[in-house]
Amino acid sequence: MVKKAKNYLTRKFPKFMQKKLVLLYVVIILAFVFLVIRITYINASKGDQYTRVVLEQQQYDSQVIPYKRGDILDRNGTKLATSERVYNVILDIKAMTSDEDYIEPTIQVLKDCFELDGETIRELIEENPESRYQILKKGVDYAKAREFKEIDNDEENYPDVHGIWLEEDYVRKYPYNTLACDVIGFTSDGNVGNNGIEGYYNSVLNGTDGREYGYLNTDSSVERTVKEPTNGNVVVSTIDLQVQSIVEKYILAFNEAHKNYAYQGEGSANTAVIVMNPQNGDILAEASYPDYDLNNPRDLTKYYTEEQLKAMSDEEKIDAMNALWRNFCISDTYEPGSTIKPFTVAAALEIGALNGDETFNCGGMLHVGDHDIHCINRDGHGTQTLKEAVVNSCNVALMQIGSLIGKEELCKYQHVFGFGEMTGIDLPGDASTEGLLYTPENMDDASLATNAFGQNFNVTMTQLAAGFCSLINGGDYYEPHIVKQIQDENGNVIETKNPVLVKRTVSEETSTLVKDYMRGVVESGSGKKANLEGYEIGGKTGTAEKLPREDGKNLVSFIGYAPQENPEIVVYVVIDEPNDYDQAQSAFAVQLAADIMKEIFPYLGITTIPGYEAPAADDTTGDSKDADAAADSSDSGSDSSASDLYEGYTLDDDGYYYGADGYYDAAGNFYEY
Repeated sequence: MVKKAKNYLTRKFPKFMQKKLVLLYVVIILAFVFLVIRITYINASKGDQYTRVVLEQQQYDSQVIPYKRGDILDRNGTKLATSERVYNVILDIKAMTSDEDYIEPTIQVLKDCFELDGETIRELIEENPESRYQILKKGVDYAKAREFKEIDNDEENYPDVHGIWLEEDYVRKYPYNTLACDVIGFTSDGNVGNNGIEGYYNSVLNGTDGREYGYLNTDSSVERTVKEPTNGNVVVSTIDLQVQSIVEKYILAFNEAHKNYAYQGEGSANTAVIVMNPQNGDILAEASYPDYDLNNPRDLTKYYTEEQLKAMSDEEKIDAMNALWRNFCISDTYEPGSTIKPFTVAAALEIGALNGDETFNCGGMLHVGDHDIHCINRDGHGTQTLKEAVVNSCNVALMQIGSLIGKEELCKYQHVFGFGEMTGIDLPGDASTEGLLYTPENMDDASLATNAFGQNFNVTMTQLAAGFCSLINGGDYYEPHIVKQIQDENGNVIETKNPVLVKRTVSEETSTLVKDYMRGVVESGSGKKANLEGYEIGGKTGTAEKLPREDGKNLVSFIGYAPQENPEIVVYVVIDEPNDYDQAQSAFAVQLAADIMKEIFPYLGITTIPGYEAPAADDTTGDSKDADAAADSSDSGSDSSASDLYEGYTLDDDGYYYGADGYYDAAGNFYEY
């Protein structure tokens, strides 16, 4: 049996079987050759046609699904910045030109539906005949998109429209245009935040694009894979839309009133206001003028004529835009003037150089080093108590106080109050001013004297406002901040920005004394216009001569708070180079602050004087009243008559009222000496 099996395995095929196998092999080879030749022929002659059939069946192929950038809200949930869904018009030129009958109907739909130029489309076709992705138009709204989809689905009336499709996208919108432009910032292409919250919180606001992979055939036999986009988070700011609107209304009113007044130009080089909660560092409003439209941030036509713009180089235009976008409140530095005097007095009280019972003699000038440094009252204030020195803004008394403090302690307390330091505010452009302050080693006697009353060193608005808050709240220095919460797209809180208590600056006792002095400034000093009926308001005015001194340019300011006990609000106003024949009038800033406070205090529910009954509220309280009418409001604030306003002042033959700290003109405007 074994031998027989072996013979079977080694036995050769018969010849007829060998012939059949060879024939079968030849047939298979010929079939393969035929298929190769046929496929090559089809690909050469009809490859584009078959490719088009496949592409037309394919609805998506690795398409990006854009994310939605997160909204920016005010503290009450009102949208200050949002992203609206739009559509980009895409043209597949290869698909459109695959048949001559498709070209004209498709171009006609592009013209009729999207208002595109036919000749431009034809040039695009000629230049890019193989292109499958040409963006023809961006930012098409939903109404237009729906109109096109109806056309695209209408095979009866539009059978030959091919190659058009819509790509989803988002566009950033700012519902209030210029409102809070410095705080909000804007975005450029690619969801890149510039300035403000948009810049500082760019990574928080941005999300991650999704993507759609594979393709969906007409019979849905092939599945597709979708990776959904992750939308950006929502930023809730500390800004109160209503307070911000009121602040900007009065800033605009001041600048409109002073535009082209003493010289051709804007009402001021800069007008800026910060409204802050001294108990936690919340910034309720922050605004400056000139402003710009967030929806069109590169538009300079508001401030330059067509001829001026044509004459400007590209570099000059960029410089002009950067100047417009710069946030004066946190990035610009200046000499603060007399608003620094409460800080100097507080430092002296803290180190024991003063106890509050001292008196000073002012003869109108003090010789320090090689300099004669004058008081605002060149005739001298005479004998002054510590409170009178602050109320009358006596430079001579403050220079004497600076001498008592000494260089080491004065430089130390400048930093204690945050001058020369980064404030930590959550906005880009926070300036430290460290290089603009003296050190004990390079401070001479004259610099010590001038620093004591606010000249010869620089601060920012945010630095001074944050330090001032600690001065009146009992000594707690809170980091100023502009954002209170981060939420996801569904409103769930991801992070709460709690107040950050950085340090203690002064004692409760010092804070109480300094507030008493500043209450006197508003009751009987240069801040009288801010003495609003029903409120206990304290504050300090400031007038600083800008460098070079001989040019006569000034920066005037007022910082006020209410109520006297447990202050709830701080309003800081700075007017840089007011367009007036005499710029050195802190009354400009006091009046602007008074107008703002008069309207925002009732809205915010600021505590009034016990027993005070406010007048019946009208429908205009808290909303946008006419700016001109607001600017024409009473100069005297709570004063019931001119005799009350000018109490302690002497009337001359020209109708001017003169006092120890300054004078009022016939219109009621106050001028510091």
